[in-house]
Amino acid sequence: MTECQPVTAQPPSGPVTGVHSDDGLLRFRGVRYGAAERFQPPRPATPRSEAVLPGPICPQLGSRLEAAMGPPRNEPPQSEDCLNLAVVTPALTGARPVLVWLHGGGFLSGGGTLAWYDGGRLAADGDVVVVSVNYRLGAFGYLVCDGVSEGNLGLADQVLALEWVRDNIAAFGGDPGNVTVFGQSAGALSTLALVSKPDSRPLIRRAIVQSSPDPGIIQKRDAALELGRYFVDAAGGDPATASVDQLLAAQLRTLRWHAAKDPTSTRPPFGIVDLDVRLTDPLPDLMIGYTTRECAAFAIGLPDDGIRQAIVDQTEPLFGRPARELAQQYGAYSYEFDWAPEHGGHGAIHCLELPFLLGTRESWRGSPMLGETSWADVERLGAQMRLWWTGFARSGSPGWGGDSVRIGNPSHALENTP
Repeated sequence: MTECQPVTAQPPSGPVTGVHSDDGLLRFRGVRYGAAERFQPPRPATPRSEAVLPGPICPQLGSRLEAAMGPPRNEPPQSEDCLNLAVVTPALTGARPVLVWLHGGGFLSGGGTLAWYDGGRLAADGDVVVVSVNYRLGAFGYLVCDGVSEGNLGLADQVLALEWVRDNIAAFGGDPGNVTVFGQSAGALSTLALVSKPDSRPLIRRAIVQSSPDPGIIQKRDAALELGRYFVDAAGGDPATASVDQLLAAQLRTLRWHAAKDPTSTRPPFGIVDLDVRLTDPLPDLMIGYTTRECAAFAIGLPDDGIRQAIVDQTEPLFGRPARELAQQYGAYSYEFDWAPEHGGHGAIHCLELPFLLGTRESWRGSPMLGETSWADVERLGAQMRLWWTGFARSGSPGWGGDSVRIGNPSHALENTP
């Protein structure tokens, strides 16, 4: 994919100039939707006029899933000024369904503007607008410490991004009344939180929840405060004035302390705090699913066989059972992703569905979790999956002929689980 002619959109927040790519899509990157001082709530901000390059992602340490996904193919800059998003659209006119992507990463790593999450294939195959959001992570977004930070700032960033979509997406060919939030892992848990919150629920018509951990892992304030106190001590001074490197070093010490308390824990040390996931009428249209070997992704390379197996065994209680229970409770469409590469890879692990939906051949080249699978094989299943995802965004039904489906090799429909 190469970039061609510049193109300018005229949203109410201010004009932004992106590019008309040779795949026929219009791309706007690094569109600023907000600004925030460290440990403070976000506020709206005027976008910069140029929207050609990927925007900065939140300062972060390396991802624990690199052994599964591989390293990212692009390296956006890291900055605390990271409240930006990317828009991919077939045209600036019209009123297409809008899909807003919330990336995963355990509330610690990742970014919506990573090449893995380019929304071009979804936008082209489904004639939709795709918005990918960067938000604050780790201590920058989820520290809880009296007098320093109240927590849930990354979640507040996501709400502000949805408000930006409501107010501006029509200028990019999107329908602000038909917004589907779709997220994976931490982004999926964020999606459940957003459809539970009174301030964000009206901004969302539909939601796709991919591999959300059990909402029961959301921390209570007392536990978050204990971790916050350890972090502040590790920072060795006022975190409000410390350097980014000092905060990341303190975060690393805090992660090690947290892991030492329970080596098999998959509970994120930083994340959403004190929020009940409880959907109320009117319910959004929901689609919920998981992969059959989620937790194997977190065990790759661990030397201790006992710890490795204990982590792998958490797939069902942490991901599978909660997904099925939520789907049954709220009448959601559900899927189980059990595709696996025939050679190499680690089975249907956490994140494995992502190359079928987002990114490009180049961005996923050499990803360990795909094994020796050809891109043509990825695209054969991916084309069908993208039609399901965008069909759900358009109408509230994925169109797979039942309430639930097993996505495998080959794909086949399942009867709804009682």
